[in-house]
Amino acid sequence: MTDKWHKGSSLDDFLREERVYDAFKAIAEKEAIAWQFAEAMKAQHLSKKRMAELMQTSRTQVDKLLNPHDGNVTLETLRKAASVLGKRFEFKLVQQ
Repeated sequence: MTDKWHKGSSLDDFLREERVYDAFKAIAEKEAIAWQFAEAMKAQHLSKKRMAELMQTSRTQVDKLLNPHDGNVTLETLRKAASVLGKRFEFKLVQQ
């Protein structure tokens, strides 16, 4: 009898074998980014309407920023939103 909870490959390995790893990772990353912006807005008591005004953009753009399933947000939008919140958006390449 073994103490291991599972046998076989990891979830990451399984997703790679199914050739969907990159898609799932992109979704998870967007969900994390959307959550961070939503939490920062909540902490500063900013509505979507006020956030859009401060970013000098439309409410639609803020909705896209906060939608964890919409991956079509530009780096410029991310930077603007972070700046309005008194933060800096960091995006970097890392070794795999």
